[in-house]
Parts: sequence; C-alpha cells; structure tokens
Amino acid sequence: MNEQKSTNPILRTKAFSMSSGMDLGGVMTLNGVIGKSFFLILITAVSAYLSWNYIEEKMLINPEFNLMPYLWGSVIGGFILALVISFKPSLAPFASPVYAVLEGLFLGIISLFFEAVYPGIALQAIIGTMGVFFAMLALYRFRIIKVTERFKSIVFGATLAIALLYLASMALGFFNIQIPYIHEGGPIGIGISLFIVGIAALNLAIDFDFIEAQIENGANKNMEWYAAFGLLVTLVWLYLEILKLLGKLRD
Repeated sequence: MNEQKSTNPILRTKAFSMSSGMDLGGVMTLNGVIGKSFFLILITAVSAYLSWNYIEEKMLINPEFNLMPYLWGSVIGGFILALVISFKPSLAPFASPVYAVLEGLFLGIISLFFEAVYPGIALQAIIGTMGVFFAMLALYRFRIIKVTERFKSIVFGATLAIALLYLASMALGFFNIQIPYIHEGGPIGIGISLFIVGIAALNLAIDFDFIEAQIENGANKNMEWYAAFGLLVTLVWLYLEILKLLGKLRD
C-alpha cells in the first residue's frame, strides 16, 4: 500500500492497512464514504437539536441549572471514543454513530451559547459549513484544487501551528492570561479566524485525496465508516471555526 499523508490524524495509512487483508464485502468507494458521512452528520444534527432544546428548557425552568456535566461529558466522552475508534478502526461502524451523538450534544450546547448572544448565528454557521463542504468537494472532484505533496506539507504545518496555538491559549487561560486577538473581534481577530477557517477547509481536500488513495489501493468497504468518522472530525472543527468567525463579524 502506497504511503499517503493526511493532516487529519484519524485518516492515517496504518488504520487502512489494518483492513486490507479483511474481506467484509466489497471495497471502499468515495460515494460510500460520502453517504455514510451524511448519515453521521444527520445523527450529529439531530443530537444537537435535541440537546439544544433540552438544555434551553432546563435553563428556562431553573436559571441555576448546571449544564457543565453535559458539556464536559460530551467533550471527554467524544475524545475517549475518538481514540478508541482511531486505534481500533474495526469498531467504527458501531462507535462512529455514538461519537456523532456526543459531538451533537457538544455542538448543541456551544451553539446555544452563541445563539443567545447572536440570534440566528447557528443556522448561518450550518449553512456556511455545508457550503464549504460542497465547494471543497466540487473543487477536488473537478481537480481545480490539486493536492500535491507540497500542498499537504503547507496545510499540515498550518494545522499543527493552529493546534499548538489553541493548546497554549488553553494552558495560559488557567493563569488568566489571554493570547491577543485569537478570541477578539476587529480586523486582526477576524483575519485570524478567516485564516483558520481556510485551513480547516483545505483539510477537507486532503481528506478527500487520502480517502481516494485508499479506494485505489482496495481498502475494505467496512472502512467507509472509519473514513466518514474522520471527515466528521474535520467538519465539526470547521463548523466551530465558522461559528466563531460569524460571532466576531457580529461584534
């Protein structure tokens, strides 16, 4: 199997290599991955809608309602489940929908926070995310964007820098120290968010390229679930970044 690199840690060659010797009925197809991706997105959306309504109702009844167990439970649960799926891709058909439920719970709570401050922003972020997804899919399928090794290296470096920046921001936050502009509005803050949204979008193109390479190498059809899970990870990141960008534009 040819070595392929993706900036998405979920979509790594090793996981697909683990499936190459299994015969679970057919081979992986791009349409299959897209179909399963939409299925996971639907689960995420329904979960987000239900959690939004549940938390909103609870807070209306009791303004002192503690939603942190739900928030941190979804974050920690999703992180642990992502690790499990990453190291045991054969569980993806069963674990990916559960992961989507947890991500929906998390996104529902976060979106509710933003919606309370910026009415209508959640729907705008959803439309924006799906618009970017379809645009990147079209750009990739028609080869308007060509995913070369240089392209991958640049996007990988930018993605790693963003991850380190967020980790540093979280660590400094415990000491009440904030990195300027990251979470602020204004031209610089908006510019930073635009850049991050752009990098998240380019990660979709790399994910498509990596998946297509595995299809050509004959990865097992069962791995469509694993690939769809990887795409969901990128889409969740993209949605959160668009949500933050729209919030800054409203300020």
